Formats: sequence, structure tokens, C-alpha cells
Amino acid sequence: PCRASRAQGRPPLALGRPVGFIPQKEIVYNGLLPYSDRLDREATELLAEIKANLCRAVLLRELWPGVAFWSRKLFSFLKLYGRRFSKEDHVLFIKLLYELVTLPDLEPHMMQIYARLLIQLLKKKELLSRDDLQLPWRPLYDLYERIIYSKTEHLGLIWFPNSVDHILKALIKSCRLYFPASSTKEMLDEWRPLLCVFDMVMQKAISNMELFLPTIMPPEEHSQGFQMWFEELMNLWMSVQNQPSWEGHLVNLFARLANDNIGYVDWTPYIPTIFTRILRSLNLPVGVSQMVAPRYLTNSYDVGHLVLWITALLGGPGNPGQKQLTCLFNSIASFYHPSNHGRWQSRLMRLLQRLPASVVRRVHRERHAEPSWITLVPECQRLTDEDLQDFTRSLMGATLLAMFSKTGSTDAAYALQNLALLTPELAIPPVLEKTYAAMQTLTEPHTLTATLSCMIGMARSLVSPNNHYPEGRAHVLPLLMGSLPGVDPNDFSKCMITFQFITTFTTLVPLVDCSSAPSRYSDLSEVRSCNTHGQCFGLIDSSTLEQTRDETETDTQTHLESLVELGLSSTVSTILTQCSKEIYKVALQKVFNFATSNIFETCVSGRMVADMCRAAAKCHPAESLRLFVPHCCSVIFHITDSQYHTVCVCRAVWCVCVSVTRVDGEQLLKYQGDLERILCVCVRLRCKRAYTLACNLLEHTLRSLSLIYPTEYRSTSGDFDSDLPIRDWGRAGDVAALGVSWHVPSQEEEDFVFQLLSHLLHPELQRIKGHISGDQPMSRCDLLQSLAIVQHCLLGAGSILPPLDGLHAVHPAFCVHMGRLCVSSPPDDSRENYRESICQTMRLLLHHILEHSEDDTKSLFVIIKIISDLMFFRGTHKKEFDSRWKSFTLVKKSMENRLHGKKQHIRALLIDRVLLQHEVRLRTQTVAVCEIKCLLLFSVRSRAQNVLMAALGTFSFSYRDLIPRILQLLSPQHTTGTQQQFKGALYCLLGVHSGVCLASTRDWDCVGAVWPALVCCGLSPSMNLEKPSIGRLLDDIADRIHRQHDTIGIYFTGCVEIANEIAQSENPTPCLEAPSKEEMKEGQQRQRIRNVVAARPVCIYVCLYFRPWKFEHMATDLLSLQLRDDHPLPPDAVLYFTQSLVHDSISIRKVAILAVAGILKQQKRPVKKVSVKPSDITEGVCVGDREGNRWLQYDSNNLPLTQEQWDSQRYMEKTHCGYYSWPREMMIYAASDKPNDDLPYEEMSEGEKIIFEYFSDPEFIDQLIEFLSLEERKGKDSFNPRRFCLFKGLFRNYGDVFLPLLWPHLEQLASDPHESSQRCVCEITAGLIRGSKLWSFSKVDRLWQLLCPLIRTALTNITVETYTDWGTCIATACEGRDPRKLHWLLEMLMESPLSGEGGSFRDASLLYVLQGGLAQQQWRVSELLHRLLAYLEPKLTQVYKNVRERIGSVLTYIFMIDVALPHTRPTSSPHVAEFVTRVLERLKPLTSEPEIHNHVHEENTQETDERTQAVKLLKTVLKWLMASAGRTFTTPHYYPLNLTSPLNSISLFIYSKRCIAPVEIDESYDEMKQDARTCLSLMSQGLLYPEHIPLVLAALEEMAGSRSWHARFSVLTYLQIMIFYNLFTLLSVPAEVLRIRKLVMQLLLDEQLEVRDMACTTLSGLLQCQFFPLDSSLQTQLQTLSQTCLPKARGELASTGTSAHTFPSPSHNLVRRHAGVLGLSACILSSPYDVPDWMPQILMDLSDHLNDPQPIEMTVKKTLSEFRRTHHDNWQEHRQCFTDDQLLVLTDLLVSPCYYA
Repeated sequence: PCRASRAQGRPPLALGRPVGFIPQKEIVYNGLLPYSDRLDREATELLAEIKANLCRAVLLRELWPGVAFWSRKLFSFLKLYGRRFSKEDHVLFIKLLYELVTLPDLEPHMMQIYARLLIQLLKKKELLSRDDLQLPWRPLYDLYERIIYSKTEHLGLIWFPNSVDHILKALIKSCRLYFPASSTKEMLDEWRPLLCVFDMVMQKAISNMELFLPTIMPPEEHSQGFQMWFEELMNLWMSVQNQPSWEGHLVNLFARLANDNIGYVDWTPYIPTIFTRILRSLNLPVGVSQMVAPRYLTNSYDVGHLVLWITALLGGPGNPGQKQLTCLFNSIASFYHPSNHGRWQSRLMRLLQRLPASVVRRVHRERHAEPSWITLVPECQRLTDEDLQDFTRSLMGATLLAMFSKTGSTDAAYALQNLALLTPELAIPPVLEKTYAAMQTLTEPHTLTATLSCMIGMARSLVSPNNHYPEGRAHVLPLLMGSLPGVDPNDFSKCMITFQFITTFTTLVPLVDCSSAPSRYSDLSEVRSCNTHGQCFGLIDSSTLEQTRDETETDTQTHLESLVELGLSSTVSTILTQCSKEIYKVALQKVFNFATSNIFETCVSGRMVADMCRAAAKCHPAESLRLFVPHCCSVIFHITDSQYHTVCVCRAVWCVCVSVTRVDGEQLLKYQGDLERILCVCVRLRCKRAYTLACNLLEHTLRSLSLIYPTEYRSTSGDFDSDLPIRDWGRAGDVAALGVSWHVPSQEEEDFVFQLLSHLLHPELQRIKGHISGDQPMSRCDLLQSLAIVQHCLLGAGSILPPLDGLHAVHPAFCVHMGRLCVSSPPDDSRENYRESICQTMRLLLHHILEHSEDDTKSLFVIIKIISDLMFFRGTHKKEFDSRWKSFTLVKKSMENRLHGKKQHIRALLIDRVLLQHEVRLRTQTVAVCEIKCLLLFSVRSRAQNVLMAALGTFSFSYRDLIPRILQLLSPQHTTGTQQQFKGALYCLLGVHSGVCLASTRDWDCVGAVWPALVCCGLSPSMNLEKPSIGRLLDDIADRIHRQHDTIGIYFTGCVEIANEIAQSENPTPCLEAPSKEEMKEGQQRQRIRNVVAARPVCIYVCLYFRPWKFEHMATDLLSLQLRDDHPLPPDAVLYFTQSLVHDSISIRKVAILAVAGILKQQKRPVKKVSVKPSDITEGVCVGDREGNRWLQYDSNNLPLTQEQWDSQRYMEKTHCGYYSWPREMMIYAASDKPNDDLPYEEMSEGEKIIFEYFSDPEFIDQLIEFLSLEERKGKDSFNPRRFCLFKGLFRNYGDVFLPLLWPHLEQLASDPHESSQRCVCEITAGLIRGSKLWSFSKVDRLWQLLCPLIRTALTNITVETYTDWGTCIATACEGRDPRKLHWLLEMLMESPLSGEGGSFRDASLLYVLQGGLAQQQWRVSELLHRLLAYLEPKLTQVYKNVRERIGSVLTYIFMIDVALPHTRPTSSPHVAEFVTRVLERLKPLTSEPEIHNHVHEENTQETDERTQAVKLLKTVLKWLMASAGRTFTTPHYYPLNLTSPLNSISLFIYSKRCIAPVEIDESYDEMKQDARTCLSLMSQGLLYPEHIPLVLAALEEMAGSRSWHARFSVLTYLQIMIFYNLFTLLSVPAEVLRIRKLVMQLLLDEQLEVRDMACTTLSGLLQCQFFPLDSSLQTQLQTLSQTCLPKARGELASTGTSAHTFPSPSHNLVRRHAGVLGLSACILSSPYDVPDWMPQILMDLSDHLNDPQPIEMTVKKTLSEFRRTHHDNWQEHRQCFTDDQLLVLTDLLVSPCYYA
């Protein structure tokens, strides 16, 4: 009824745009189209129509298909005209869509459609300011909450599309800009109570903040914006360690804040921490052990946000961010070297690639962006040129290494392209140097491809006229000449990159002979380079031809050859396009001579020659056609007139001819007669190749005459003869004055087209009709030839043939209308409509072939192709169009100028974009749905189905006509069908991969028809399950439905006010009146009826009981998809699912378990809640255990043990509640009024009664339990959450009614130790405990009297297979529950976990189960944690390893609550510090006997009982330290902050290390040694705060003085990792850096050789990451040491060095001398890939020590061989740094002496 009729009475629209109309932002390219004058009016009409129908559809409550269809129309309007509407309309559209998206019952799919459109409308944020538009945040948040944290999705009650999260997040990102100023406070009130660090809900709170908090606000609103949360969250982040999963979201939020408010947030105090954490998040392997803690690998920051943050920190007074950035890249530069490779590499590459791009965006925003309402960056914070130069310098080193990376050079090329935009004078020269070097070498082609690809990106910066790098242009010519040898047919990748290189440069630089210029112009300083262009391009032409000619002799073309062909033709065409006329004529003559004087084989070289000719012809058609056409015509006539058709000879000539005709149509008219004569003769040749070529010629001729296209793509709009061309180098095209010259078909050209059609197409159609009627039968080959001519005529002239006009498919309920866009002149009705006649002929021919010669597949394929083109072809194919769009974006990306923006592309690219805009218009022409009878194509199925699916995708709602016909073929009544037809119908329902799937359309009427038909087709006579293909097809369809199904809406509501505003808006006025009151009433009525009808689910279960098994499974599956949370399932279905719980088939049982759990959720009764005002809502933030939340804690003196106590307490089930802050209003369950809370049978609904009856039936329960306790897959089964949900729902809805029946089974299962029985008990118990959440006290008390003994029994039977299930069971049971209501369970588990009965395994398992329960309760059970700690402390000296490990893990949980977060009160849970003090006391015996230190421990002399106990204790403590290093959030574990002795933990560790020292040699302590190493490595990766550094260093210094060399050695390994992981924090405290340097130097002089070696490694690492500089003082110190005199004779010394074990210590002087040599060697090793100024001298110094006694000689040799290994690759470069004498010495050292010398 609300179809948009083209009403007669509409006011005539003013031509063009209405008065006073200011569009928001149009697509500029539309104005450059040849028919642009007509577009204004067309757009205005279309917009008026969209506005009218959109608001009508909303007011008439017709969300589907009305609103959906018209919002799609609006989407395509945006694609065609941009935002060509007024600001008022823009705001109204956004508000309307915002209301539609946030409708409460909207189906997910519709929500996605509206969200996509809304994102599109909000995209250009500068068009609408916060004053123009405000959107409430609450509805969007409710929608997000409902979808992302859906409570019913896991039960299958609602299905969402896969992409829904991405779209929602993108939508929120677009909308948050317009949230009102007050929203920040409301959001914080909403999410602050969730900030409980131990809870999963923390992740939700922080990710919500990251998504929703607005950060773009005017400065005066900052106090209502980020200033409310910045301090609080920043402190939280600073105090967090170990990268918990939510930390990434926090970093993203800060990065966005920094980027949006540059200059308004002071980051200076945080900069060292920020960079330290960035370095840590790169997960680089460091140190000797190279061990990375596993947790760091999973939660690393998102590189995109890191880059934003770093960019925002740059600039400002003193530029502190840049200093740290330089340091960051210095410390990671060596990881970019191609020889280093690992899983971290992709992150490093992404960082390098995105950082320059981000800085370019920032500079664009500060200097070139158009002013808008968004706050500008303050002057003092903007990046100066000097800042940019520093930035480029800091990145260049890493970038030049990354150019040759194993992952390819694209990342480096992209980085260099952006660096060259910022500072060409720094970025281009080093790459040029490498490029020239690569062009000289023959042995390393990969360097050439890498350097050329980098140069391509920098081309535009090289040739553009900018003041920073004027000498760049002088390099163009040498580069082009140098690249010519790269055109090498044997090396494919090199050849392609060279083509690309030449094309890129010639696109930017016009080729003109400027030798006469100096006489005309006086200001020519830089024109030298132009002179030689003329000569060089003649060269290129001839050389390319010579090389490609004899490439292969095969008949077919390989993929690579086709790519080379493409590269060649585009290169030649670019070169010739960019030539001046004179050079062009010379080149053309060469090409002509070459093409006519040689003979080619047709497939490869022939095509390439043809391509070159085409390229030549395209540029200046007049000259080239004058040469080629007459020549080709004469040759062809000569051959065809002679008696024998030597077609093969003419094939090459044909190639030439075919390609020559792809040129401007006007030029072809001159050769009209020749062309027509050739075509008429050649199209009828007998040879297939010949007529195929002739058809191609025909198609291209027609296309050239009938299409609209630009005729030239030069880089400047005039000719090149005018001005001095060098001034145009790299010039951007000007969109306003592009000067495109178009080819628009003229009247003569159209006449010629129709003349050709009447001479060629018409006769063919007559012949085919003759063949059908039987008057003139044709052979199959003849038929194919005729069809080929028809097809090519259609492809050639498709753009000017009028479209098919069939019956309009009328569906009365839809307000849908189709219009046409104007493209060229309207079709002339007087001519014959060839599209119609082809269509009719093809239909007849199809019937004829299907009846008489069904096996003629070749003809059928061509017919299908023709039908597809009849429907879709309007001048371009979708595939061609997509690939052109793709290549356009690629070229744009490689040549764009992101710095200046404003569409500064080169002219050729802009022209290309205008043409694409024209083709977009061609492609969006909608067509009325025509009834093309494709349905008979079932025989040549797969191709026909593809066409059919494409048609369904193009024509809206056409599936409604098709589905009945397809279903007819499937129905059991259809007895005449064949099996092929049956399969064809199924394939049509399945649809193509990624296309429309008819089986799962989102249309209730169709689902209602298709699904039952699918289930019933099992009875069809053509159905045959023996054929595996049919079985697979049915599986695929079911699978496809499952994957694509998302819940279809059945309730629609509307949003009326906005729609009314749209109906009243002006400019343009909507083309229909708003609907009247009656119509609106009728619409609401219709909507109500529709809702009621839709609520009847698809009646599948009618036909469930008598199917083959496959269809029964399918029916059950489809039926389970019908569950929904807004409408209860009808009783019949409930009955079916309940019965299926005990079905024989396991897959049906599985579906039924989930379905019944869902049904129970649907039947859940609403529970009364009351709101509580917590007593201490204060403004200040006070976190943790405090008076106000004491009532939530577990207190054994105040447990609810009687009915009164139970009723008097308030319970809070959510664990996080009350920890951080209280919510404004807290809802808790009301105490139940009536104690008898069972549901009486009379009050149950139908569905509830069914479930009640079945579960009260003992037989049913027996069967159910028997099935549930079966084993499914041996060893693979685990606790099944779906079964848990089923039982939880049962006990929640029905109370304890079913317990008496179930109990005997439970007792029997609990006493059976088998895996499957135990698992079944676990699932039921967990469901029972969680289901009893709201039971009355008497019931709960009774329940626990039964349950406690049961659980005890089960736990005595615990086995290796089932202990994890019991852990899961108890954890699930305690999750989200108030601990006071579970006191029976908790007390029972605490009874005595380590009783020792049942062996170590049972002890460990019981602890595990207990830990599962307590961990869920977090901070609310501090009393139990104290009791547990007191119980465990005496038992820490366990003998068994598994118990020790479990105790370590439990201790971690006990102390986890002891955190040091900002504003946190000291916890009432156990404190680490006190525990550590007690443990140290007990470890005393290990360090108390000093004389044992230096001896292997002897026969138990000192071995006392105390010692053994202490060693065991130490083992447990190490397990605890290892476990906690991986899990805790904040520092107290390492160096407790707010507690008494901050050194506890580390001193504990030093003790452990000392204790291990004496027993290192003993084999029996292997486990302990390994643990100690792991522990050391994990602790060294911890994050240090500035205040801890002195303490840690003091401890390390103490250890460095230890008597055990192992301890001294471990100081160094600790240092390596600690320094790298805390680099910037340490650098911010210069005094400590000196301390570390002193410490390393001290250990370099250690008497133990191993320690000295490690000190050398450590020193070189510290120098490499520039932790301290290699200054002259350090060099002098090392050189002085290395020159220490050796007093003794050499022989004795040698023996001293080698036999260190026999002497107490080597000579003091030798140690000093060795230390000096090691130090020098560390200097050399610290620069593995370059040669700094100091290196040659140090190498010389080292060489003097080659004849020193051992260990020194060995060290020198090792260093030299390492130097040779690392510097070998670029030795040619490095040798420049040495003098000749030094080189002589080096050669002697590095080349090993000859064996025979």
C-alpha cells in the first residue's frame, strides 16, 4: 500500500539544486563526468524519494522490508553522490537511524544494516560538531550489553551474526564523539563498582571504558571529561604488573586520549614508564637464557594504538618523547637485521611500518588540514622541522636494515615513503646509495628488488619541486638507465619490479626533448637531465621487444607470462602517453616496423607485440591508425580473397588489428567501410581461431564506438609542447581543473553500431530461429559460431541497448520502487530492441536443446553466459570493475601524498577515479525484476546456479518468486522429477559460497516454507541416500543454515517523532505526503497481526516421527534453532525435546540437552529484588577491605545456621560488588515471604507440566542417568557445562521436588570410581548447588545434610582422570555466590586437606579442589585464607613434589589479595611480608655453617635433621615464587611496598641462592637447581619502580661479594634481563646507571673465568642497547687494564691459566690483563652490523694480544672470528672505514694461514 507511485500531482522540481541548499560534502568526481549537468536534478529527486519513503515506512511500522530497503537505497545514494544533503537532513537521518539501531527488540541482522549505514553517515566527523548533534550513550550501551554479554546466547535462545561485535564496536567509536558532556560522569558511576582486579568483570569494565569514554571535547569541557578519570586510571596502570588481560584496553584508552588531546595532557612524568612498558610488550628474547615468561606472549599491546601514543608524545618543549624513542630504536635496532628472525618479528615490522605514517597524519593535522570544529594542537606542542629531522634520524638505521628482511621489503618501503614525505633530504640519499650499489652487483638480485620497491614509494618525493631536496631530480635519468638491465625474462620478480619502477617514474615525469630550451628560457639551472630522454626511450622500446620475442615456444600462456605481458603493455603505454609528439612519432615508426617485418608465434610473443601496438595506438589514435589499419586490411583482404584460407599466417596480423581497434571511436569512423567489410567476411570463416579473433575485433570495435571513457591520461592537462616541462615534474592533478577529454558516442557512431548489428547480429538470430523451427538445422559447430557472434555483439554494444523490461514483481506489502539513473542519452525507441530479441531467441533455443540434444554442453555454457550478460551487463563486468578498483587503490597508496592530503594525486590517477565513478553508476542501475526462466537450467547445473544466485543478489525480493518453484521439485507429491532435478533444487537452496543462501533467508514466510520442505523431502521418490553426494549436500545445507542463522525478529516497534521531522523537512521536500492517521492505525494493526502470525514457530515437529534418521537429525537441529528468548516454545515442541533426552541417538540427545536447558531458562519465574542504599557512599575513592564492606565478608562467628539468622542477613551474590566502590543503587534478592516456595502443579504452564511429569517418572530418570553416565570419547571427556545448565535450571525452577528420585542414583555414582560416573556426579552436584541459590533455609539445610557426605565419598574415590572435573565442579558451584550461603561446603573442604590418607595424589587433589572454591570467592573469605595458611605453614616441608607444587600454587592465591594498588587499604587477608619473615627464620640452618661453603659436602658430617627440613622448605618456597611470578598483578610479591621490610622477598631469594651454592655439585638437587634458574629468570623480568632500584642493586652487590662463584655468575644473568626489561626506568636514574657500570666492571675482574666471560657478554649487551655510552674514559680504563704487565715466564703462566683447578687462584695480573681484553672484545661485539669510528683502533689493540697466554689468546681468537662472521655480508662497505695498513693487519688475522705455507 505504501508503494511510491510516481504521483502526477507532485510539484515540479527546480532544475538542479534548490535555493539556499548547501550540501554537506559531495563527491567531487561527479562534476567531471560528461553528463554532470543532469546529476543535480537526479540526486535531488532521488533524495526526495528516499526521505518520503523512509519516513512513511517508519510511520507505518513497516521495518521489513520497507525501512530496510530504503535505508539500503540511502546507502547507495551515499556511494553515488556522497553526502549531498543539507546539515538538517544529515542530523535527522542520523537520529532516525540511531533510534532504529537501539530499538529493544530489533533482530540482530537488521541492527547490522542500520549500524553500517549509521557508521557511513558519521564517518566525516568534521561535518557535524558536538553542537549540531548529541546522542544519548545509554541506549547504545544497553544494546552493547545485551548483545556482547548476552545471558541467553550460550543456551541457544538467540543467535547473532559473526560480525556483530566488530560492527557494534565500530558504531560506538563513531558515536562516542557526540555523547553529551555529562556522560563521562554517568559512565564512571556505572563502571567504577566493577573495578575489582581479581575478578573477570574487571576486563568488562576497562574495555567498556576504552570503547565508550569520549576523549574529543573542547578544552573548557575537559574538567567534565578525561580529567575525571585520568589520574585514577593512570595510577592503576602504573601499579599493575604482569600484563593482565585488561591492561591492553587501558593502553588503548590512553593512546586515544593522547592522540585526541595533544598539548592538554602532561605526560612527562610518565614517559619513562610508558617506553619501558612498550619495550616489554614487544616480547623480545634477551639475555643468555632467552626465556620469555609465557604470559607475556599472550597479552601484548596493540601496535596500532602504541604508534598513536608514541606519535602524540613527540614534540613540545625539550621534546622528551623523542629522546626516549631514539633510545628505544637504538636498543632494538639489531633485531631488525635480516639474520635475526623469530615470532617477535612481525610486531617489530608493524611498529616500523606504522610509526612514520602516524607522524605524517599528525603533521598533516597540524599544518595542512582544513579548519574544523575539532580543537587544534597548541602552537608550542606542534612538531617543528627540527623535530621531524630527529624523528627520521632515529628510525633510519632500523629501516635500512629492515629493507632486506626475510619477510619482504614492503613494510620498510611504506615506512620510507612516509619518511621521504617528512624529510626527503634525510630519507632519500641513503636509499639512493644502496640502489646504485644494487644496480652494480650481479650476484644479489634480491637487493635490487628490495631497493627498487623502496624507491618506487619515494619516487614522488624525489621528483617533486620541494625546497628541501632540490638535487633529487638529477637522479631520475641515471636511475632509469641503470634499471634497464633489470628487464630480464629469466628473473620474473626482478622483471616485474623494473617495469613497475619505470612506469612509476615515467608517470611522474613527462618525456620531452628540451634541447632548444636554453635559448628560450634564462632561468634554467636544472634542466640538464631532459636532453637525453629522447634517445633513451627509443632504446627502451627496442630492448624490451628484443627480449620478449623468443620467450617461449609453447602454445598456451602461463600465469607468469600473462603478468609479464601486463607489465610490459602498461610500461610501454605509460612511456608513450608521457612523450611529446616528436618522440612519439619516432617510437611509433619503430614499433610499426618491428611488428610488420618479423614473424611471431601467436600465443606469447605475438600477443606481446599486439599489446605494444595497442599501447601505441591508444595514445594518439589518429597517427597510429593511419599506419596500422590500411596495412592490416590489405594483408587480410589479400589472404581471404585468395583461394585457400591460410588463416594461420594472418593470426599475428589479427592480433595487431584487434588491439588497434581498442581506441577512440571517432577515429574509427574514418575506416568505417574497411572495418565492416573485414568483419562481414571474417566472422563467417570456418577456422575456430579465426572467427574467435574476428568476434573479438567486432566486440572491441563496438565498445570503442558505444562506451563513455576518457581519451588521455597525461600527467598535465595541456600538451607537452607548451611550457617548460620540468616545472611539471611530480605535479599533482587539480581536481577543480582536471580537463578530462571524454569520448561520448555521437549520432554517427550510434548509427554505425546499429548498422553493424543489423548486418551481423540480425542474420545470426534468424539462423538460430530457423534451426529451432527445423527449417535450417545447423551442426553443433555452426551453432557455436552463431552463438559466439551473438555473445560478442551483446558484449560490445551492451551499454547502448535498452534494458529488459519484464513484469514488475508486485508484492503488495512492500513499499519498494525502482528508478533508473541517467548515464548517457535515453535509448531510442524507434530502433529494434536487440536485448529483447536475443532474450526471446535464447529462451526458445534453450527449450529446443534441452528437449533434443541435452548433452550439447558447450552451447549450453554459451547460452548461460549470454543470459547472464542480458541481465547484468551494462558496459562493465563486476569482476573487471572490482579488479580495477583494487589496482586503483594500490597505485593510490603507493603514490599518494598523505602529508598535504586534499586529493593531491597525480592527474592520471584522478582521471581513473572519475572513470570508476562513472562505472559505479553503470553498476548501480537497478532493473525491474524480470521473469527470466532460468529454472530450466538444472541440467548444466553448477554454472546456471551461479548465474541464478547472482540474479537473486541483484534483484531485491526475487527469491519470493523462485522458492515455490524449487520446493515443488522437492515435494514428495512431485513424482515425475529426476534425481538430477532433485539435486539441482538442493544446490539452489544451498547457494554459492558467500552468496545468498535460500535455505536461510531472513524472511519468516520463506523459512516457514523451506525448512519443512527440507525435512519432508526425505519422502520424495527421487530421494536416494545411497548416493553419497546427496547425503553430503544435505549436510552442507544444514551446516550452512547453522552457520548463517541468526535470530529473526518477530516483534517490531517504531520510532515516530524523528520520522515526522523528516516528513516536514525542506531541501528537498519529500515527494509524498506523510501518511494519514488512518493509514498509521492500519499500519500498527498490520504490525500486530504480523507479530502474532510470526510468533507461531515453523511447524516442523508435525513431521518428526516417521523420517529416515538423517532427516530426523536435521529436523531436531532446525527445531532447536527456533528457540528464542522473547517467545516461549509451544508445548508440542517442549514434549518432543524432553522425550529426546533419552533418544537412542547421541547427537539428538546432545541437541535436546541444550534445548531443554534453554526451555527451562524461558520458563524461569521472575524474582523479586529490592534496592539497598549502601551506607558509605562517599565521594573519595577508598578501595579494599574496609568497615563499610565488612558485612560481605565470611565470618565463622556469624554464619546463618538457623532460620532467623538466615532471614536476617542481606546477601550479595556478585563477588566484585563493594570492593572498589558502591554502585549508586544496589539490587539484592528479597527475602522470600512464604516459606513454602514450591510451585503448585495447578499454577504451572503447559510446558512446565510436561517437564514436571517426565522428571517425576522413575523410568525416565533411570534411563537419563544411564545415558549421562556413559563414556563418550575415552580420555577426551570433561565437565560438560550444557548438562550443568540443564540441572541448574531444573532445580532452580522446581525446587527440590526431583531430589528423592535422583538421590539413590547420585549415591551409587559417587561410590563408583569410574571416570564417567564421577563426571556425571560432578555435573549434577554443581547444578544442584547453583540451582539452590534462592531456596528457603529449611530446604538448603536439608540439601547440605545429604550433600556433604556425598561429596566426601566422591572425593575419597578421586582419580587422575577426575580431579580436574571436581575442581571445575566446586569452582562452578562457588562462582558468583555469597560465601555465607555456602558455609557448609567451604567448612567441609577446609576439614583437613593434607591428611596424608590416600597418598600424595589425594592430598594434592583435595588442595586443588579447595583452591577452586576459594579462588572464586577472592577477597571475601579472608578468615578462611588465614586458617588455611596457618594449617599449611607447618606442612611446607613436604616430601612429595606434586604436593609441593600444589602448595606453591595455593600460596599464590592466598597472597593474591595482598595488592598495592592506589588508594587501597591494607588487606585483612594474609600479608606476604609477615610470611616471608617467618620463612627466612626457618631457612637459617642452610646458611649458618660457614665452613661448608667451599667444600663438596662430606659424609653427612654437618647434615642435621634441621638442614634436610630447610632444603625441603626451600623447594616449596621456590615453587611458590615461580607460581606467583606468573600470576600476581602487582608488586608485593617481589618487593612488598607498603610493608615493613621491602627487601624481604629478594633477600629470601638471595638466601635460597646461597643455600643452593654448597649443594650445586650434588646430583640429588637437580630439580632445585632448575627451579632456582627458572625463578631467577622470571623475577628478573619483573617491572621495577624507581624507588626499588637502590634496594635491588644493594642486594645484587651483596650477592656479587658472595663466596660462591655460582651466585656471582647469577648476578650477571639477572642484570642482563632486568636492565633490558626496565631500560627507561633505569635510565631515568643516572646515579644507579653508574652503580651498575661499577658492578659489571667489578665482576669483569672476578677470579673465576666463567664469571669474567659472562661479565664480558653482559657488558657488550649493555653497550649495544646504549645503556651507558662507550666514552673515552671507559676505553682508557679497558686499555689500561689490557696493558697490565705479565711478570713471569710464558711457560709457567700457560700452565697456570689452563690448570685453574690445581692452584687456588690464577695470577692477579693475568686476571687484570684478561679483564681488559674481555672489555675490548665486548666493545667490538656490541656493534655487530656496523663499524663505528673507534672500532678499527680497538681491533688493532686486540691483535697485539694474539700471542698472550691462554684464556687471553682464546678470547681474542673468538672475538675476531665473531667479527668476521657478523661483518662478512657488507664487507665492501665496511672496509672503507679502515686505513690500508689496518686492512693488511686485518687480512692477516682473519684469513687463516695456509696449511702448506
